[in-house]
Amino acid sequence: MSLTLTFLREDILHKAEALFLLLRANGGRVVTAESCTGGLVASALTHFAGSSDVTEGGLVTYSNTMKQAVLGVSTDTLERHGAVSAETVVEMADGALKAATRANVSVAVSGIAGPGGGSPDKPVGLVWFATALREEPTRAENKLFDGTREQVRDQAVIHALELLARRLSD
Repeated sequence: MSLTLTFLREDILHKAEALFLLLRANGGRVVTAESCTGGLVASALTHFAGSSDVTEGGLVTYSNTMKQAVLGVSTDTLERHGAVSAETVVEMADGALKAATRANVSVAVSGIAGPGGGSPDKPVGLVWFATALREEPTRAENKLFDGTREQVRDQAVIHALELLARRLSD
């Protein structure tokens, strides 16, 4: 098995740098709550010198147990809706903000990167995202990405960075 560090792709770093500059200009601080991306969003954000000025941290909560213990996702939510759902990513994003008290924005990502694990209701490539801002409603949306596991994860990282930038610009 070969290991490719795709999170350093130029297009991902370009999106991360734009978000880094936006956060810095607005005095923002971000925290990530990641499942299928495994910390790649936080890694892209911390690629740049000075990233500690705008990045509070990243929480990789791959298992449901970690989603519950670290982010406070409820057992009921996971049982009723599953880990890949709007309800779960909303609780993940809210939990990340609660854990990182200095952050003012969070993003949560949970999906099915493949190649297995999909179902007719939740196919491989389905990724749910949520963004949370303090004192504002948390927003969730999903995307269905095509490609290999690596491609799905890369697309999810790019989309998460874009969502954060869009949310901060609203």
